[in-house]
Amino acid sequence: MNYKLSSFVSLILLLPACGGDDGGSVYSSSNSGVTLTQANDSTTDDPGDGDPGDGDPTGDGDPTTGPKLDVLGNDDEMGSAGDAHDGSGCKKVDFLFIIDNSGSMLEEQDNLAASFPSFINSISTTLSDAQDYHVMVIDTDAWVYAGCPLLCGFPFPLPGLCFGYECGVTVPEQCEDVLGAGVTHPKGQDASNTDCNFATGKRFFDSSEPNLVSAFQCAARVGTGSTDDPERPMEAMVNAISGTGTAGTCNDGFLRDDAILVVTIITDEDDNAGDGSAGTVETWRQALINAKNGDDQAIVVLGLFGDDDLPNAICNGGAETSARLRAFLDSWGDHGFFGSICANTYNAFFQSAVDVIDTTCDEFMPPE
Repeated sequence: MNYKLSSFVSLILLLPACGGDDGGSVYSSSNSGVTLTQANDSTTDDPGDGDPGDGDPTGDGDPTTGPKLDVLGNDDEMGSAGDAHDGSGCKKVDFLFIIDNSGSMLEEQDNLAASFPSFINSISTTLSDAQDYHVMVIDTDAWVYAGCPLLCGFPFPLPGLCFGYECGVTVPEQCEDVLGAGVTHPKGQDASNTDCNFATGKRFFDSSEPNLVSAFQCAARVGTGSTDDPERPMEAMVNAISGTGTAGTCNDGFLRDDAILVVTIITDEDDNAGDGSAGTVETWRQALINAKNGDDQAIVVLGLFGDDDLPNAICNGGAETSARLRAFLDSWGDHGFFGSICANTYNAFFQSAVDVIDTTCDEFMPPE
């Protein structure tokens, strides 16, 4: 949840979200309703115990060891683009992660980073014919330091705000202040504050990355220092995949016509009408379909947000109920999948989502 710069009190009171992480509920979202399946996982992660959920997908006790996959996306190994279209089923997957970078999201970002190794390992194992990935992370504001210049006039520093910002000196790097541009150098409070230095040299990484897990964990720790308000996850998504405008230029090369697209939204607050993203559920949905050349069956949408509108909720006020995000997810039918952001681990959510992705991949008909 964000903190408005117009209110001095809201700038200095940082409240944690999702304090009720006492279990995990995974829901399958569809137009006909929401089907509950229970996934209770209260295991405490022990780095180095060989558990894929804590960053050790190989079970060798080394959390830095991630999937190192052969590059299958170049012409020498796959032939021309036309050669890859001689049958059904996907050979490529584009993953887009939209991560809330407001002040209450530290625990959730850590949870996501810890859950990614087992997720990508399962993708690699299950989608045996689709080993060519693009992975991009975006956050939910245009620039983490957007409001910081206003604070430079205060006669005393405000603790925890504008971490790493220097008045009159700090300026955005190229594409850094563009809503929907891929994150390559997360900055600010609780961010990785590291240049992720993707092997692609672009704002996303691919299967040629020496360590997929390390690359994702660098980008996914987008921090909690956003001074922009409100969060705009859906507008960021539309900008990221539009192919036009500044964000489209920044993310050039991410989307591929012959890949399925998997979008994952992680936020503890709804994208509120009139106080959030431009557009509606219908326009957001259409933007994704347009990005995939009209093929709505080439898209999977995953959502981690508040669950207090569902039976057996575990947030209990720890995250905002997300009516517009719920409606967006439901609009995708069997291609939409929900999990509670308040779960103490996202492993069960991602493991179940792999089945949805696998089915979508199997049924995909690449364009001729």
